[in-house]
Amino acid sequence: QVQLVESGGGLVQAGGSLTLSCAASGSRFSINIMHWYRQTPGSQRELVATITPSGRTTYADSVNGRFTISRDNAKNTLSLQMNSLKPEDTAVYYCNADVWYNSSLTNYWGQGTQVTVSS
Repeated sequence: QVQLVESGGGLVQAGGSLTLSCAASGSRFSINIMHWYRQTPGSQRELVATITPSGRTTYADSVNGRFTISRDNAKNTLSLQMNSLKPEDTAVYYCNADVWYNSSLTNYWGQGTQVTVSS
């Protein structure tokens, strides 16, 4: 089994910065594409950023230029550097990954971490 655990959420003022982290644990697994999603109450989960194993990145228009996704393949970790935060960035942020485990590609979610941006 593979687990994804996020950390780094919290309360920050508008214009501030936060860095989210996601650590994958388990045995005999290999991570493929990784994503950050976010969700607000009553809304669908929104894709924020994606990073491939080679480091290619894509971003939602709403965060492009403010957020940076990165990964450390050796440590099986994922990060999201969030700058110039806005109140509308307030959400629960989720780590998501496609993982090769037992010869199968399976999608995993973390438990989520709350980010609150005050105006």
